[in-house]
Amino acid sequence: MLLQILLGGVFASLIAIFLLSGLQRKRNNGRGLVEIDKDEKISCKNVETSTDNGGDTDVIIVGAGVAGSALAYTLGKDGRQVHVIERDLTEPDRIVGELLQPGGYLKLIELGLEDCVEDIDAQRVLGYALFKDGKNTRLAYPLEKFHSDVAGRSFHNGRFIQRMREKSASLPNVTLEQGNVTSLIEENGTVKGVIYKTKTGEELKACAPLTVVCDGCFSNLRRTLCNPKVDVPSCFVGLVLENCQLPYPNHGHVILADPSPILFYPISSTEIRCLVDVPGQKVPAVATGEMANYLKTKVAPQIPDELKEAFVASIDKGNIRTMPNRSMPAAPHPTPGALLMGDAFNMRHPLTGGGMTVALSDIVVLRNLLKPLRNLHDSSSLCKYLEAFYTLRKPVASTINTLAGALYRVFCASPDQAMKEMRQACFDYLSLGGVFSSGPVALLSGLNPRPLSLVFHFFAVAVYGIGRLLFPFPSPKGVWVGARLLSGASSIILPIIKAEGVRQMFFPNTVPAYYRAPPVN
Repeated sequence: MLLQILLGGVFASLIAIFLLSGLQRKRNNGRGLVEIDKDEKISCKNVETSTDNGGDTDVIIVGAGVAGSALAYTLGKDGRQVHVIERDLTEPDRIVGELLQPGGYLKLIELGLEDCVEDIDAQRVLGYALFKDGKNTRLAYPLEKFHSDVAGRSFHNGRFIQRMREKSASLPNVTLEQGNVTSLIEENGTVKGVIYKTKTGEELKACAPLTVVCDGCFSNLRRTLCNPKVDVPSCFVGLVLENCQLPYPNHGHVILADPSPILFYPISSTEIRCLVDVPGQKVPAVATGEMANYLKTKVAPQIPDELKEAFVASIDKGNIRTMPNRSMPAAPHPTPGALLMGDAFNMRHPLTGGGMTVALSDIVVLRNLLKPLRNLHDSSSLCKYLEAFYTLRKPVASTINTLAGALYRVFCASPDQAMKEMRQACFDYLSLGGVFSSGPVALLSGLNPRPLSLVFHFFAVAVYGIGRLLFPFPSPKGVWVGARLLSGASSIILPIIKAEGVRQMFFPNTVPAYYRAPPVN
């Protein structure tokens, strides 16, 4: 293997360095501005005030999903008066947000929320199993240095969120209210609060020195606070399998299928979630039976034999659900009085299950920044100070975001021979074991949020693939395919790195905001 790597190493490294340096030179350091619609500039003086939350609220949180509920509890525990406004307080029923990586569980412990995965039939997840062309390999999380309780957790998303909401609402200084936030209140460029409609239809305002928008992937407020560039590379088709066992218990299963990956993981002691990725924004129609036929004829032959019977039975049961997979790099417009978090702020392909880990990590960063502040009323100084948030979050967020986007592209089937080689090289590289599997899995799990380590392993896979093409003797075809493999690998990862921000991702301590001191209250 060493000979294979050396054969492609120098060539690959020179081209990678050239491309990265070119990307850095071309990077646009300017920041676009979004004009806020006039109908969203509503003065606090023009709307009736909510009687329950007069002028005492420190923070308004829009949305009580994973990010909103966790943030409410965290800030409430620190003594802040928090008003949470959630569109629907009934238990959510989603087909994603069901797998919490070990890195996310560590953040849950850090926030004092680890008991939220108890009493919901959550399952411990110890790693992944990867399947391709009849072969499989097990990839364990590197948990040797952690307490025995540390592992991934998988569960019903709605049960987890309800436990988080209950925990945050148990604090006397946290108010959890059902209402639909329609707009932000902005005065002279500063967000002062929100306009919302209660469940009875009454329109009220809520004002606070800081408003945190966590209203999810369908956010209708993000356009005023960031430059959203939402991409929908694929859709998930979700099923629940019953009365079956996974080939590797307590593991997530990834099948490198045609045209794209299929996922299996436990969500309770008796249920297994199946997510079939369908590239593009259109999926076969469920109502006409086209989807059931697609799943039975195209997908079923590619899944492990142990799961086929339960898979077909789930299709026949008819509870087939779909949802688009969104990705959106974080591109905030720092705005006095407001902050974006969660999926409203930043999304990545859900293939790697990293969304909740990023959200919880962001909350830890924000909590640490706000802790020294006695009050939050100097919006201008607070906004300048919180610019540090966007840099301090980068190690975890950029690692998970980049890995999710890159792995999805590599794991999808392609007619291009170079990309076929890259896909096979990735499977074989992870199958080598040792650092070749533990390194990438540590990145995926949020246990080792180091962007440089990610780039190293990604290009090591590419070099490994090139070495196999050139071994034992280089041929013109092998050299040509190897060059296209490296070019394809670069075209996958470099645009993602550019969107994340080269400087913030790799050199955060050169960003002035990294050293911002708390404003003097």
